[in-house]
Amino acid sequence: MHLPRLSIFIIVTLFIFLDFVHGFSNNKAIDSEILTENIRSNRTITVDATGKGDFKSVQAAVDHVPSRNSKWIMIHISKGEYREKVKVPHNKPYIFMRGEGRGKTSIVWSRSSADDYESATFKVEAKNFIAFGITFKNAAPTGISHTKQNKAVATVVGADKAAFYHCSFISNHNTLFDSRGRHYYGGCYVQGSVDLIFGHGQSMFYGCDVFVVPNLKSEIKGSIAASHRQRGNASSGFVFVNSKVYGVGDVYLGRAKGTHSRVVFADSYLSKSVLSHGWTDWSYPHSKENLHLAEYNCHGPGSASKNRTNWSKQLSYQEALHFITIDFIKGREWLPAWL
Repeated sequence: MHLPRLSIFIIVTLFIFLDFVHGFSNNKAIDSEILTENIRSNRTITVDATGKGDFKSVQAAVDHVPSRNSKWIMIHISKGEYREKVKVPHNKPYIFMRGEGRGKTSIVWSRSSADDYESATFKVEAKNFIAFGITFKNAAPTGISHTKQNKAVATVVGADKAAFYHCSFISNHNTLFDSRGRHYYGGCYVQGSVDLIFGHGQSMFYGCDVFVVPNLKSEIKGSIAASHRQRGNASSGFVFVNSKVYGVGDVYLGRAKGTHSRVVFADSYLSKSVLSHGWTDWSYPHSKENLHLAEYNCHGPGSASKNRTNWSKQLSYQEALHFITIDFIKGREWLPAWL
């Protein structure tokens, strides 16, 4: 039985329409043009370090956004290195911060502190925030000759519905403080040594690169993710899908931090930088029965499960299904685009 041509046309059209409504297929790249089109901002503020824009500093542009803003405003940051600390306060939502590419547009500061939050180069406290093509870096030295308890955070993400596309987060220690809320990191790069990503956030890292550098403070091996999840009914946790872990230092995938820490690596490449035990309970005083530190269908020399800790998990497809789509962060409700 053959379908009429009109029926075939309707079915194909519906398939394409649904694909774009729910994001993009794996063959579709998310670039600044797609985000700009989907966000539909009708106002642009330009930042240019040479004085050719509306402002010369990123913070000045953020300050110019009206309080309790309810419509998307684009802050376009021209290429260059902006040496400043930047804060997007809670009363400045709906900001789309568009750079010209990581490595081309950079926000850099050098500050270490015993307080993670105070050390951060870039802080987002406003919901509905999107960034594209920006490097966020804390250049503070954290070697053995410096105060051991000091942290050097590149970025704090402390609000709901924040997304970063093709951005870089660089530090030597405690790089990304994913504090709270739902977040999406698409095609991003994260570099550090100890607790590269940590906090109470509920976040998906899709197609991201995690690069490990040696921990110069002590002989303790670092960990990629430290989830502070404290309750079994909490929705928080960190999920890495179609991502890569590699570098020049040894690292654990994650560590037990909160009593119900949740970290999942799925469909990802794990290099030989990943230690054979996979996970660590360093400085963790509680029972491990409520931890959810898990892997699904990973590959590469660091993915071998033979020597994994007996309290970590290797998931089946059905067990992993909850974590491997953007439904984990309810992204269909708020993301402008995803893969």
